[in-house]
Amino acid sequence: MLLGVNIDHVATLRNARGESEPNVFEAAQICINSGANGITTHLREDRRHIKDDDVFNIRKNLDCKLNLEMAVTDEMQEIALKLLPDACCIVPEKRQEVTTEGGLDVFSQKEKIKNFIAPLLEKGIKVSLFIDPDENQVIASHYTGANFIELHTGAYSRAFNTEKEEQEFLKLKKSAELAQSLGLTVNAGHGLNYINVSRMHEIIGLNELNIGHSIISKAVFIGLKDAVKEMLSLIK
Repeated sequence: MLLGVNIDHVATLRNARGESEPNVFEAAQICINSGANGITTHLREDRRHIKDDDVFNIRKNLDCKLNLEMAVTDEMQEIALKLLPDACCIVPEKRQEVTTEGGLDVFSQKEKIKNFIAPLLEKGIKVSLFIDPDENQVIASHYTGANFIELHTGAYSRAFNTEKEEQEFLKLKKSAELAQSLGLTVNAGHGLNYINVSRMHEIIGLNELNIGHSIISKAVFIGLKDAVKEMLSLIK
C-alpha cells in the first residue's frame, strides 16, 4: 500500500498564532524525504488550516504527488483547474464540522457530481470520491466516471476493539471488492492510526491510505520524519 500524508494540521498549528511556524512546505518536504508517496491537503471553504498559497507552493516547488481534497463548489473547481494537482478527492464539507463527518452522498447527486468532475478528468486530474462503505455509493461512484474511491474508515476506526469492529471492517472489505470489480481503484482513510491501521492489510488490492492527524500527533513526540517512517513500516 502507498501512504499519502495529510499535512492539514501542521497548518492548524501554524494558524493558531497567525504566523509562519511550523512551515507547511517544510513539513511536506520532510514527509516525502521520509518515504511518503504523496501529500494530501484539504483546502476548505473557510481556509481554517491549509491556505491557497500552501497548495500552490507545494505544487510549484516540491516534486511529489499532490492530492487536493475539495468540496463540490465552483470556487474549488476553479482552483483545481488552475492548480492541476495529480489528484482531487471530492469530499462533503460542512462549515461547522471539526473534521469530515461522513462520506460524500454520490448516490443522490450522481449527475451533479458527474458533471462537476468532468472538467477535472479532461485536464488529466485523477478523481477520487470519498464515500462511506456502501454498495449504492460505490455503484454511483462508478457511474460518475471517477477513477478512484476513498473509503471512509471513520466508523471502523471508532469501532476498533469493540464488538462492532468486525461488522464495520466487513463493510470496508465488501465495498472494496465491489469497487475493484467495477474497475475502480480503492484508497482509504479517516481516523486510521498506528494501532487500527493493521487490518488494512486484509483488504486485498487496497491502493493507498491517506493519514494525517495520527501522524502529526505522533510527530509532536518523536518528530515528523520518524512518525512517517513508523507508519510506513506498518502498512508495507
